[in-house]
Amino acid sequence: MLVIGIAGTELNAQERDWLQHDACAGVILFKRNFASKAQVAELSAAIRQAAPRPQLVCVDQEGGRVQRFREGYSALPPLEQFGRQYAADPAAALERAQEHAWVMASEVRASGVDLSFAPVVDLGRGNLAIADRAFSDDPQVVAEFTRAYIRGMHAAGMAATIKHFPGHGTVREDTHFDSAVDNRTLDEMRATDLVPFAAGIAAGADAVMLAHISYPQVAPEPAGYSRTWIEDILRTQMGFRGVVFSDDIGMAAAFSAGGIKARVDAHLDAGCDVVLVCHPELVEESLAAVQGRQLNTMALTGLIGRGALGWDGLLADARYAQSQSRFGSIA
Repeated sequence: MLVIGIAGTELNAQERDWLQHDACAGVILFKRNFASKAQVAELSAAIRQAAPRPQLVCVDQEGGRVQRFREGYSALPPLEQFGRQYAADPAAALERAQEHAWVMASEVRASGVDLSFAPVVDLGRGNLAIADRAFSDDPQVVAEFTRAYIRGMHAAGMAATIKHFPGHGTVREDTHFDSAVDNRTLDEMRATDLVPFAAGIAAGADAVMLAHISYPQVAPEPAGYSRTWIEDILRTQMGFRGVVFSDDIGMAAAFSAGGIKARVDAHLDAGCDVVLVCHPELVEESLAAVQGRQLNTMALTGLIGRGALGWDGLLADARYAQSQSRFGSIA
């Protein structure tokens, strides 16, 4: 299955054609797709109306510098802020992180979008792409925040996606632009980066997104298209039964698999349920790459958002009003 990117704030004719394809299971939205709260709700409805089967509409709305919808939405702080607060008052920090999750998810759901790919459960250990997106450098602390954040998202009717398995925070390179290699052993990973993922799985995480990082002491290929990581470790040893997403196959670190068809095939063959194709210029070739494959697009229906109030209902919610006083003004 593919979750695809589109070019602008409205669907064009080619994108409507893409949504007819049996392999298209959803759309991921970016800043380029956002003009206003009303426009995002209209775009989400148009995506669903244009497709012959349920579509999962997604976004990265983490807070801090990774927040695609801004004007009219809460200006949510980066997760690192909660980690700093934890040192002084752990209980308050965890409660505030849970409320952050609820506000984020409630606003996204009110916009007609099903899923924000959150939370980041990588360790904050110097990675250029992660930086303040991580709660902490301490695996046990990140595990506590992971549980709290999942509770908040679930309370808002949104599925939780823990990322980037098996851990993106310790290598230096940003995989959007460079390949990355982590030479630690599996035992070292189990004692560090995998701790929050285990906590998230136990707390009911609905999905996992993989990292485009190679761990040669564990498997020769990057985790995103490694059966060792996906089938042997994540599913068999860690017991994960939810949906496995690739990271974007347009990122530089994904190029190691080859061309577009080779990247799509490698991820699906390794056990990914969904391949993210965020760049519209790659969608046509990606759809052609899965022609003839047996795909279960209905596997994503469990991630479709539940119980959205819409913006009128959310603005009338006393909990939302109280949260606004805690997180500051609407952007």
